[in-house]
Amino acid sequence: MKPHSRFKAPMLAGLAAASAGAALLLSGKAAARGKSAPADALLGRRTAAGRGYRPSYLKGRVVLVSGAGGSIGSELCRQIARAVPSRLVLLDFCENGVYELQQELGSLSQGLPVSVEIGSVQDPARLREIFSRYRPQVVFHAAAHKHVPLMEHCPGEAVKNNIFGTEEIARASLRWGTRRFVLISTDKAVNPSSVMGATKRFCEMLLQSMQRQGKTSFSAVRFGNVLGSNGSVVPLFLRQIERGGPVTVTDRRMIRYFMTIPEAVELVLRAGAMESGPGIYLLDMGRPVRILDLAERLIRLTGHLPYREIPIVETGLRPGEKLYEELLLGNGPLRATADRKILIERQNPVSDREIEHSLHLLRRAVETDSSGEIRRALMQAVPEYRPLGNPRKKDRSD
Repeated sequence: MKPHSRFKAPMLAGLAAASAGAALLLSGKAAARGKSAPADALLGRRTAAGRGYRPSYLKGRVVLVSGAGGSIGSELCRQIARAVPSRLVLLDFCENGVYELQQELGSLSQGLPVSVEIGSVQDPARLREIFSRYRPQVVFHAAAHKHVPLMEHCPGEAVKNNIFGTEEIARASLRWGTRRFVLISTDKAVNPSSVMGATKRFCEMLLQSMQRQGKTSFSAVRFGNVLGSNGSVVPLFLRQIERGGPVTVTDRRMIRYFMTIPEAVELVLRAGAMESGPGIYLLDMGRPVRILDLAERLIRLTGHLPYREIPIVETGLRPGEKLYEELLLGNGPLRATADRKILIERQNPVSDREIEHSLHLLRRAVETDSSGEIRRALMQAVPEYRPLGNPRKKDRSD
């Protein structure tokens, strides 16, 4: 699509420069090249990534990353490769992203064995084949459906991929002697109002219950939005600016915690090194950012004036969205760790019996293909889950 006709040449040059900077930012390569300024300007703070952290617990180990072709998974693989594991296994259901990552790692990893496996974390037979072949000692589980409004529309797929998929890969890790298993979680799991958040919260509970079942150390790392991840607002805003606007924000009061992809991934790897035992690790996300401020800053970075040259309009909250995200549940003791950027929340694990009962209810609900039944099963499984609107009203899609 051609840019809006009223854009002048200098404005187009500004947009191109900002888009190039944003492209580096979105790919996770900006910090590695010492070009974190676009992120600093957008977030209104100094970002702290690209320091070359090399976690020693990964050196000489077989490491598997699920969802390896995604924005978080791919950056995990880049940073893990620097730690010189004995082998890096890239697992993803979609071939395109992981193929591109394989080519990139091949030119950067200097002989590191990289194996690509196409398969779903929901497929126990495929996981058995992969785990029996490689015997991964460390697993980072990033595969998930994460888009909140889409998962409101397709709650069964969220449950199948996020919950059942996590269950399958966690059980494979137990069976094949994985030492560490790290779940990538989200602030949307805190007092969840969305299907996606509720599924992630149940995954945290599931892993805590599985901690007693073997020698695998299970942990979850919870953080907020990552700037430039797939489906995030920055690429959307850039496309809207390129068209001449309007830039759309759902509500001018909405705030979110943001990090860059390299920042978030480095802290995930640092949390994975913790010897604090099982728990939910919380990353220091800095100050929350108003989405409206983010839109205004990005418009200015592209050489335009907000409202005068590029309009900003409110469109209303989308299904499952909150105005404000939280990082803590508040019902478990919070402790500092040796890393000042990472806290740990201890929670009383749910009993195996309760988890199995919840999984049974969720499987039965998914089999009905009823969005209402699936939400009701999620509310039983995750007591703090409260869908926005009337949580007890029968779903219109039934």
